[in-house]
Amino acid sequence: MTEQGYRVPDVCRIIGISYRQLDYWARTELVRPSIQDAQGSGTQRLYSFQDLVELRVIKKLLDAGVSLQRVRKAVEYLQHSKTPASGVTLMSDGNRIYAVDSPEAVIDLLSKGQGVFAIAVDKVTTDLEGALSKGKKSRAAGARAGAVSAGGA
Repeated sequence: MTEQGYRVPDVCRIIGISYRQLDYWARTELVRPSIQDAQGSGTQRLYSFQDLVELRVIKKLLDAGVSLQRVRKAVEYLQHSKTPASGVTLMSDGNRIYAVDSPEAVIDLLSKGQGVFAIAVDKVTTDLEGALSKGKKSRAAGARAGAVSAGGA
């Protein structure tokens, strides 16, 4: 079964961009329509739902103040990534773009996938509480064992 696709006027309305933006992004290969590209005058571009997802992400990054040049690098990284885009969380400070790979791993998409050190403080707190609790239990067990052997001598 073939996907029906979304025509350019619908895409512009859904994403909240102008025809000129969409046309420029298609011509510069930022996001090409995956169902049907324009074949000259009079033909329509047809975008898939996944294309709409990419376009919405691009729009959100641009709205956050990220430059189009940096957005291009991030989109290129995502398109070549083995992880489906729907499983990725992106973060940006308006300058850099990061993909959250796991609670401990954040990837800087603009530095060719350079890993960024991340600390989940809540996990550190939980781990520390567990280690301290184990330490108290083993010290208490050790003290009881010492008392038993001292009492038996």
